[in-house]
Amino acid sequence: MRKNVITVLLTLLSLGIAAQGLQDSWSGQLDVGAAKLALVLHIDTTGCTLDSPDQGAKGIECQTVFLSDDSVSLSVPSIAATYNGKLVGDQLRGVFKQMGYPLKLDMKRGEVKRNRPQTPQPPYPYPTEEVTFTNGDITLAGTLTAPSQRPADCCVVMVTGSGQQNRDEELFEHKPFAVLADRLARQGIASLRYDDRGCGQSTGDATKATPPDFCADAAAAIALARERGYKNVGIIGHSEGGSIAFMLAAQAKPDFIVTLAAPGLRGDSIIVCQNYDLARLSGQPVTYEQCQALMPTIRQQMAGNPWYMWFLDYDPAADIARINCPALILNGGKDTQVNAERNLAAIRKHLKQSAETKVYPDLNHLFQHCTTGLPTEYGQMEETFAEEVMADIATWILRQVK
Repeated sequence: MRKNVITVLLTLLSLGIAAQGLQDSWSGQLDVGAAKLALVLHIDTTGCTLDSPDQGAKGIECQTVFLSDDSVSLSVPSIAATYNGKLVGDQLRGVFKQMGYPLKLDMKRGEVKRNRPQTPQPPYPYPTEEVTFTNGDITLAGTLTAPSQRPADCCVVMVTGSGQQNRDEELFEHKPFAVLADRLARQGIASLRYDDRGCGQSTGDATKATPPDFCADAAAAIALARERGYKNVGIIGHSEGGSIAFMLAAQAKPDFIVTLAAPGLRGDSIIVCQNYDLARLSGQPVTYEQCQALMPTIRQQMAGNPWYMWFLDYDPAADIARINCPALILNGGKDTQVNAERNLAAIRKHLKQSAETKVYPDLNHLFQHCTTGLPTEYGQMEETFAEEVMADIATWILRQVK
């Protein structure tokens, strides 16, 4: 689902400084109950900006209210937040306050360093090629990983989740599609991953696009793979990419599909589930019915967003019912963005043919081993993609095409 589902938490995070004695990068954590959110403050002579690595937010502008050699008072008018800190030893100790609610925030010099051990590093033991293809007047740029040793004459097209993402589906410094492409290539399976329209090296305007437009982009990627001579071309779609896999399968475009956290419910039901699961795990005493009651307000607030309005009304039932190719449908049991139990039940209900389904109990929306499943954990984890899921995907694909 859209990565901005966590913006409700982002409103807990803004501060800044602009001081000569404090010029540096500072890092600390906000304890917001069920989660700890890392912050990085960059201070220089022109002012300061804030990064929230756990939420993929960078360059949040801050204003200085008061500044001395060892003290600072900061204001972020856009979210009615303040921060007051004092330099004590080698720490900037202070309190962040928003809407009258105080949170202790102590920071130390230096940035948050994330380790991503699964991200593949060159030289690679397989060839890769930069490619472009078109969908109408839009040019899409991507990477074709085509191992010379090909036990299976197949290629998978990788389709990202909602929101503009590059070909690696990069977020929080994780590159899940790069990791998956590497794993598949080592087993002789080719893959094509591409920058979403309007992102990276791809052209086009995503602000007015809806999932059918992204579906057409993915269909163009399938056509390129077939032009390159691959006999079997499949789709691996994550989140919204899973919905696109369902759409394309209903149109008989791919030879097989693999979905990762694909929605099985109507969009407005997805949002209700998200709000309920996120609130519950964050310690907020809400009921499912209360979350349902928010939908009219959400619809009103998002009325000017074409993607969001299309998503709210889209029911994948008809597309799922028309799937007639092999399908592997995978979900994480602790997913708080696409609830596995509710969505997988709906998918199974509408399938007219047998398909393999599996839930990994301890995995989140990104298929990482997790504790709560909250989006605030995504960036904190070193693991990018659970090894057992990648192994299952590779084994299943090879079984379909041999």
